[in-house]
Formats: sequence, C-alpha cells, structure tokens
Amino acid sequence: MVTFHFISFQHSTSELILVEDEMTDTEDNEEEDLGVMDDQRSVILHLISQLKLGMDLTRVVLPTFILEKRSLLEMYANFMAHPDLFLSIAAGATPEERIICFVEYYLTAFHEGRKGAVAKKPYNPIIGETFHCSWDVPKDKVKAFRTNGASMASKDSAKELGQDQSTCYKLRFVAEQVSHHPPVSCFYCECKEKKMCVNAHVWTKSKFMGMSIGVSMVGEGVLHLLEHEEEYVFTLPSAYARSILTIPWVELGGKVNINCARTGYSATVTFHTKPFYGGKVHRVTAEVKHNPTNTIVCKAQGEWNGSLEFTYSNGDTKVIDTTKLPVIRKKIRPIANQGPLESRRLWQHVTNSLKEGNIDAATEHKHRLEERQRAEERQRAALTTPWKPKYFVKEGDGWLYVNPLWKTH
Repeated sequence: MVTFHFISFQHSTSELILVEDEMTDTEDNEEEDLGVMDDQRSVILHLISQLKLGMDLTRVVLPTFILEKRSLLEMYANFMAHPDLFLSIAAGATPEERIICFVEYYLTAFHEGRKGAVAKKPYNPIIGETFHCSWDVPKDKVKAFRTNGASMASKDSAKELGQDQSTCYKLRFVAEQVSHHPPVSCFYCECKEKKMCVNAHVWTKSKFMGMSIGVSMVGEGVLHLLEHEEEYVFTLPSAYARSILTIPWVELGGKVNINCARTGYSATVTFHTKPFYGGKVHRVTAEVKHNPTNTIVCKAQGEWNGSLEFTYSNGDTKVIDTTKLPVIRKKIRPIANQGPLESRRLWQHVTNSLKEGNIDAATEHKHRLEERQRAEERQRAALTTPWKPKYFVKEGDGWLYVNPLWKTH
C-alpha cells in the first residue's frame, strides 16, 4: 500500500536556511550501467512512434524508468564538485591568470554531474522548487595560479594566521525553478570571504532527433569577482542522449563563450560531438584570447570527463585528469529539516520508489506532483496572479538572485 503526501506549491514566507543543520551528503548518484530492458524498449518505441523529428519535448511525458534519482536543480549544484578550483579563480594575480583559471574550472565542471555511463534524465523541477547546499573548502586547497605563486601564498598565509583561525572557506548554493513554461532554472553561489559569486539562469529546451534527444541550455551565467571588479559572462553546452534504444549515453556538444568585457579577455570552448565514423567521444577544445592584441594566451584539449592538457603562451603545459580530481562533497540538510518544496524532500517518494525498483509507484508519485502543479497553474491563470519566485527576480531577459554579494559588498 503506497501512501501519498499532498503539498501545495504556493509560497511560504522566506524561511531561514540554517547552514549549521547541513551535513556531508552521503547520497551516491551512481546509476547502474544496465541497458534498456525489453519491456522498456517497447515503451520507448511506442513513444518514438508518436514523435516527429525536431519536435519540442518540453510537454512530452517521458517514461519514469529513464529518470535518474535527483532533480535538475541538484545536477546544477554538481557543477561545483571542485569548489577549490572555482575559488582559485579569484587568487589569480592578473586578468590573464584569472580567465585561464576560470577555463580550467569550467572544463572540469561537467564530469561529476554526469555520473555513470548510462544517460538518465534528472527530474524536471516543479515551479517553486528549491535546492540548497554548501561546501567547506580547505583553504590550503585554494591556490594562486602558476606565476607569482610563492609571493602570493606567503602573503595569504600570514594574513590568515593573523586574523582567521578557521581552516575552510564556505561556499553556499541555492537553486530555484522560477518558471514552468518555459522551464527556467536559476542558481546562485557565493563565497563571502573570497568576494566572489556566480548567478545563472538556464532554460532547457529538448527536441527529438530520431535515435537521440537533444537538450539545449539557453541562458547564461555571470561570475562576479568583486575584488577585481570583473564580470565573466558564460554560456552552457547542449547535451545529447544517444542510442536511446540500447544503452543510452550522454554527449555534450556545441560552442560556448566566456567573456570579460572589462579586461578584454575571452575564451571559446568547443564540445565536439563524435563523428558518425571513427573519432573520439567527449572531446573538448578551448582557446583563451586577449582581444585588444588578438593574442592567444592558452589552449586546451582533451576529454571533459577524462584528461585535459593546457598549453600556455610561454610554452608551459599542464595536464588535469578529471577522473583523479578529489571531489569535495556538498553539505545538505537532512530531509526532515527541509521545506516541502526543497528538491530532495519534494521528490523523496519518487526517489525511494526508484531505488526499490518500483517503477509503478514512482510513476504514480511523479504524476501526483505534476497534477498538483497543473491544478495550481490553472488556479493562478483564473485569478491572473503570476507566480512570484522566492529567491530570484526577473531583470530584462534574465533572473538575478534577490540578495547578491555585489549588492551587500
């Protein structure tokens, strides 16, 4: 007998998220690398028979067995699985070092979000859904870039010994689903001590491409380094679920840009999709350029989930193996301490049913959540009261966190 819990998706007042309640996350998102079962294949074939090439899949209900056990909002938090690399961006002594550090961090930000070889789809967040977490980043892991390393380090450690006895930086993250049609997710992440934060909004658009499904991430993020008064605007690659009838796998594709108007530095990162014949999978190349002088200061190549090689203008090279990078686990409050609209609590019955292999119960729980969302949407339409997000406000084409570091700084 399965019991269902009803919740309303309307707003409660902005509750205080207590970081003290957070505990190191023990959830392991490894997915079993199994192929599609025969009965599942017939469900997918039936679904495919009703789709047209290029069709928008936003409103198509996909079968529950292809879901991975977490929300898309939580997947965005996994971009921060190497928060030490992220915080090191601010430690760069020059604009050139800082953008190179950003590119190094960016190229390593995707592999942790795509656990396991099998492509599964995170839950589509429900409007008003939020996800909170944080990281404690050991200060000795946050290093300045290759040049000026010694002088930078000694200056920093002296300062830390004098004033600050704590050994970790605190990095906080909040994500919220601010719109249902189109599906827009926002996330904001800040480290007060390093005077840096990132604000992003992403609209996912999926379309049917025959034997694969393409998901484009429309939108952008902005990294603010307040100490340097620099803003880095960046975009995100598209994702493709390939061979959906056998063993589906994920591929990233497309060209993304990182740009700092103030310093004149920019970078292009190209995620290469595998050619039909031959060729490697998961290839990525990048180039960092100083636009005023048209100089290329750094090049990178490799696999975004494997080994990456960086070559700098002075001839130095560096290899980062993403499979060997230590992952700093996020901290998250236990489900009992979470609000009804926080991802893990909201989806807990779907997740538990999937873990137990009870696809019917998972489908039923998911259906109830979606029905609830539709009913409340109709109610808002009838009363002409638009949805008001809790943590983000609409500004132009984008969304900004309500209380960003650059306002309080």
